[in-house]
Amino acid sequence: MACFDYGAAAELFPGRHKTRMIGAVTYKRFAAAGEAIRYAVEVLPASSLLGAFLEVNEERFDSNEIRRLYESVEYPLPRQPAAIRDRLLSVRRAS
Repeated sequence: MACFDYGAAAELFPGRHKTRMIGAVTYKRFAAAGEAIRYAVEVLPASSLLGAFLEVNEERFDSNEIRRLYESVEYPLPRQPAAIRDRLLSVRRAS
């Protein structure tokens, strides 16, 4: 992930559900990719993270790449504690 610009504008496209849910998360635009990554990992329901992709500077990143960007030492924002780490592990097991 060399040279990833966490400050660039980003678009997040959550994974599609087989059934339409009330209040389901849809496309979101962010001023900074770091915020989009934080939202995807810390806020987005795990089912929406699976199959999600992030678009930054016309390059797409799937859910595994989003997690790698979040876990990178270059990630500029503070990370949430163990609760998020546990959520990441549960999503990995499901994928």
